[in-house]
Amino acid sequence: MKFISWNVNGIRACVKKGFLDFFNEADADIFCIQESKMQEGQLDLELPGYHQYWNYAVKKGYSGTGIFTKEEPMNVFYGLGIEEHDQEGRVITLEFEDYYF
Repeated sequence: MKFISWNVNGIRACVKKGFLDFFNEADADIFCIQESKMQEGQLDLELPGYHQYWNYAVKKGYSGTGIFTKEEPMNVFYGLGIEEHDQEGRVITLEFEDYYF
């Protein structure tokens, strides 16, 4: 399996600078991004063959994460369950049959 993790420092700007070319070329089973710095509805990212999961920060333009996976997980969990930390959108956990990601 191929996993990729990338701190994009703003996914909207990254998309304008060739993110999709790299994403498609990488052909990862699971591709994670950190520091998306966006809110829901600010970007329509077409990634055929991938399921998308996003965790947005409460504060606009701050932190946030996304996971794109070819295999659909059994369950998806957002945050740690600690209100103070979950405001930043930094954690997404995917449960698959044989592992957690």
